[in-house]
Amino acid sequence: MKRMFLLFSHKLTDSQEADAKNSLGVSEFVYLNENLQELWSNIPPDMADIKGYLEPLVEFLKYSLSREDIVLVQGDFGATCYISKVLKELGGVPVYATTKRDVVEIKVGDKIEKKSVFEHVMFREYF
Repeated sequence: MKRMFLLFSHKLTDSQEADAKNSLGVSEFVYLNENLQELWSNIPPDMADIKGYLEPLVEFLKYSLSREDIVLVQGDFGATCYISKVLKELGGVPVYATTKRDVVEIKVGDKIEKKSVFEHVMFREYF
């Protein structure tokens, strides 16, 4: 039973869930509890070293992750790089979602409004 842990600030779309099941063999999705989600979604921008701040999340992963579990990691760049490295050391598989962006231009009177629509394409493993 392969699980996908979700370290990002959104809910999966239906197409992301279907892709994870079909292409990665995921059978269970694991969202963070409220405290860890709050921690991941609110990394202080003025903190020089975030390793200590992320320690509760690292401990959760150490005790929850099985080898080859998939972890969707998206968020603060530094935290994403650090957690991806930790996951590799633990035997997990860190991935991110790729998207295709379509820009639609809409004429409203004398103005042109642009709207970006993002569509899930695939999951890609971090190196």
